[in-house]
Amino acid sequence: MASDGAWEVYKEMVLLYLEEGRRQVNSRCVDMEPWQIIGATVITTLGAVWIKGFVFQQESLPSRIKKLCFRLIRKIPFVGANIQSQLNKALDDMSSSLCTLKEGMSYTKQLPSKGLSQSQVLDKIQEYETLNEVQWEKGCVSGAVYWGDESLTNLLVKVYGDFAWSNPLHPDIFPGVRKMEAEVVRMACTLFHGGPNSCGTVTSGGTESILMACKAYRDMAYERGVKYPEILAPVSVHAAFDKAAHYFGMKLVHVALDKNTMQVDVKAMKRAINKNTAMLVCSTPQFPHGIMDPVEEVAKLAVRYNIPMHVDACLGGFLIVFMAKAGYPLSPFDFRVKGVTSISADTHKYGYAPKGSSVILYSDTKYRHYQYFVAPDWQGGIYASPSVAGSRPGGIIAACWATMMHMGEDGYVNATKKIISTARKIQKEVNQIKGVFVFGKPEVSVVAVGSNDFDIFRLSNALTTKGWNLNTLQFPSSIHICCTVLHTQSGVADRFIRDVKEQVAIIMKNPQEKTTGMGAIYGMAQSIPDRSMVTEISRGFLDCLYSTEVAKANTNHMNGDGKAH
Repeated sequence: MASDGAWEVYKEMVLLYLEEGRRQVNSRCVDMEPWQIIGATVITTLGAVWIKGFVFQQESLPSRIKKLCFRLIRKIPFVGANIQSQLNKALDDMSSSLCTLKEGMSYTKQLPSKGLSQSQVLDKIQEYETLNEVQWEKGCVSGAVYWGDESLTNLLVKVYGDFAWSNPLHPDIFPGVRKMEAEVVRMACTLFHGGPNSCGTVTSGGTESILMACKAYRDMAYERGVKYPEILAPVSVHAAFDKAAHYFGMKLVHVALDKNTMQVDVKAMKRAINKNTAMLVCSTPQFPHGIMDPVEEVAKLAVRYNIPMHVDACLGGFLIVFMAKAGYPLSPFDFRVKGVTSISADTHKYGYAPKGSSVILYSDTKYRHYQYFVAPDWQGGIYASPSVAGSRPGGIIAACWATMMHMGEDGYVNATKKIISTARKIQKEVNQIKGVFVFGKPEVSVVAVGSNDFDIFRLSNALTTKGWNLNTLQFPSSIHICCTVLHTQSGVADRFIRDVKEQVAIIMKNPQEKTTGMGAIYGMAQSIPDRSMVTEISRGFLDCLYSTEVAKANTNHMNGDGKAH
């Protein structure tokens, strides 16, 4: 009874406040005509809608204000001219380093009036091959080429030639390619412990595999009423997720890493989950530091909140599935983990297939259906495609199938054993060098190096002069080596460790010395607060790749080695 009395008191108080509010509104509108009241209501409503649309956008308000401020600053005559001058210098540097030809060479800008003979074409090819200066065959390049074995290459060339004209868009015409693609997917599902309902498709590479997963989960989110789907992923996740968010109108929410382990902060990921979350993401391993994210912990969140979870194994997928049999067991990361609904893995990396092949796998066919595109009303007939492309190169699929069949489980296990042992050796030795450290505890093939004593990009420059071609990273500044079969060749790892020791010793004699050359460019790029400038330079870089103009002489503005690496 006492509770009923308290409820009546609260009810009376609410009614009193409502009555007072009504009286105040009426008193203020007593001298207004009906059209004024209606007009004020319409204007207020439209204003509220505009404010909501302005404030609540995919890009945060502070970010948009920041961009606007930088745009206004660049409109100041002296400042804008000076910035543009520096940008032009950077673009000239890139042009001279990327587009330099050997003496006597020129660009072909139109079709030859008469077709060349096969021998003439092959002579031209030999001429183009002389432009290669990086000797990747000797194991001096991080990642990029994951084997390059001559006998395997000969097999791939033969198989590709046999299927060069095939196209899986026409399964009735090329049934052999259809069978091979289905078998590539099924073998991959088996490797990642997929059940009888697991499935997938072959794609053109890791980016397309990631795009397809994001597209599927976006459409699933739309179906359950989510207007602004979000991808929840570690800050270390591959940039393909940024591309997917950009292409598909999604929002990528980055989750911070644990500063010691460099794994995603699971508690922070839990806090970031909301009604718009369309998918959770882990990397196995992530590209920058080679660290395995805690798949089991994140999967528990996926199950608890009923959210699809994607495991990005594009880089190391065809290593981690063989590591247990190679003597390097890992925590569960695949479809054995409840909550994992999709996995991307590149067959053209440690699967040793030719470039242009990857797989996207799902735990159940219901997820793959959201990946498909169907146009049932096209005049050309019912159009259906499994991924982004319509026509696809059957030769690449055939070569991928041939690689997997030729390698077999024993071949993959042996290669994995050599690569992981080499990476562990490099990690152990580099960690003992005074002045540098290894990020986290990498378990697969990537070893990332940083320094608290000097600018790590100085070491990058120094190793470049010794013939090494490493990956430079940012936020935080670091470099990494991605070990491949080529690094397992006799003496390669020892030479790398020796060069790192020697160059660090030299740098530590004057650790505060300024960085020059490409190292300075990388350092500057991550320190620029106006990221639109970095975007502008990057677009210039892409433009350079398609340039058919001979680079101008004496345009190098860099202090130091200007070679892109």
